[in-house]
Amino acid sequence: QVQLVESGGGLVQAGGSLRLTCAASGNIFSINYMGWYRQAPGKQRELVAFIFSDGSTSSADSVKGRFTISRDNAKNTVYLQMNSLKPEDTAVYSCNAAVVTTPGPANDYWGQGTQVTVSS
Repeated sequence: QVQLVESGGGLVQAGGSLRLTCAASGNIFSINYMGWYRQAPGKQRELVAFIFSDGSTSSADSVKGRFTISRDNAKNTVYLQMNSLKPEDTAVYSCNAAVVTTPGPANDYWGQGTQVTVSS
C-alpha cells in the first residue's frame, strides 16, 4: 500500500508565500509523476502542477510565474512553492502520484488534502 501525506497549508495574506510538501511512503518501486490539484468551494477540481521523474514539469496558466513544483526522488517527495498568493488561490490542495508498487503499470494515489486560505 502507498500513502501520500501533505503538509504546509495554512492561512496567509495576499502576496504571501506558502510551501506545500507531499511525501509518499509504502511499497514503492518507482513514481512516474507527482503533482498537485486544488478544489475551491463550489468549483471543479483543477490541476495546478505536476512533475515527472525526469524533472520535466507542467503547470496551469493561472499559477505560472508564481508557483514552482520540485521533487526529491530519493525521498519520494514533491514540493509546491507558492509565491505571490492571491485570494483566488484559496482551495484544498491535494497531492496526486502515479506509483508503481511492483514492475508493471502505475496506480493513482491521492493525499488527504491540505487547506490553503489566502486573505485579502
